[in-house]
Amino acid sequence: MVSERNLSKNVCIIGAGPSGLVAARELRKEGHNVVVFEQNHEVGGQWLYQPKVEHEDPLGSSNVLKVHSSIYASLRLTSPREIMGFTDFPFVVKKGRDPRRFPGHKELLLYLQDFCEYFGLREMIRFNTTVEYVGMLDYPEFGKDLRWIVKSKEKEAEERVEEVFDAVVVATGHYSQPRLPSIKGMDAWRRKQMHSHIYRVPEPFRNEVVVVVGNSLSGQDIGMELVDVAKEIHLSAKSLDVSEGLSKVISKHQNLHLHPQIDSLHEDGRVLFVDGTSIVADTIIYCTGYSYSFPFLDTKGMVIVDDDRVGPLYEHTFPPSLAPSLSFVGIPRKVTTS
Repeated sequence: MVSERNLSKNVCIIGAGPSGLVAARELRKEGHNVVVFEQNHEVGGQWLYQPKVEHEDPLGSSNVLKVHSSIYASLRLTSPREIMGFTDFPFVVKKGRDPRRFPGHKELLLYLQDFCEYFGLREMIRFNTTVEYVGMLDYPEFGKDLRWIVKSKEKEAEERVEEVFDAVVVATGHYSQPRLPSIKGMDAWRRKQMHSHIYRVPEPFRNEVVVVVGNSLSGQDIGMELVDVAKEIHLSAKSLDVSEGLSKVISKHQNLHLHPQIDSLHEDGRVLFVDGTSIVADTIIYCTGYSYSFPFLDTKGMVIVDDDRVGPLYEHTFPPSLAPSLSFVGIPRKVTTS
């Protein structure tokens, strides 16, 4: 008979957001030794609001980001709290907190902190620690276990730590690395361009003419939030066939306008749209989504990001040639229900 001790594995989890926390709980429940690496000072991942973005690349052009969270100050949940919690730890209203069914982002962070405390997960987490490299120790022969080298660095430390784990769980999220459109003249445009990744509050755009590229949730949120401070807001969307709600909002505000896609940008600040119209803008905010990025991960090409898809993955979790020692938790962006 194989003892439980022999079945126990040393597992590294990268990220202490919702996916990393629940993975840590479940793996420990199965008797494994778990270490969670978290680059920030607290749990929460994307839900740990970071107001200071001054030193971040406005367009997120590099793979090395200083800011992980893309949450802006006014963001509220778009799904009701009943489906945002774990099934065995309900996301209930607590006294003195945000009681709304669609609460602000801080309420979900508090819920994740409660989850962490209730299940005693904090002791497994190494905070302020960045994972710089994850690679195979040796690609094993058939029937032998694969192990992983993990190199990490604590923010204040001078030395890097190198460890070997039996398994690695990647739970780094997918709303941090900006995805940008390809627009003629982007490199030549001399005025302010930024991705919504570093948008936080509307005040810096007071009296400006702002073009918001993208008409999904963040684009609409930011566009409508700027109405009270910006001189003009021009929403640029792939389709002018917008929802009735957005159409009503646009009709109520003289400084909020809808345009088709951008054709080109010009050095004098002019933004030309595909229908031939143009405006002169102060700032362009790209609300164009995010790309998957795992700059620390070396799988010898066995897992790749291609056209914003991670693969090959079985059930969006396990790469077949590296399972079960490598897994990804939280890859899918959308869940549709009938």
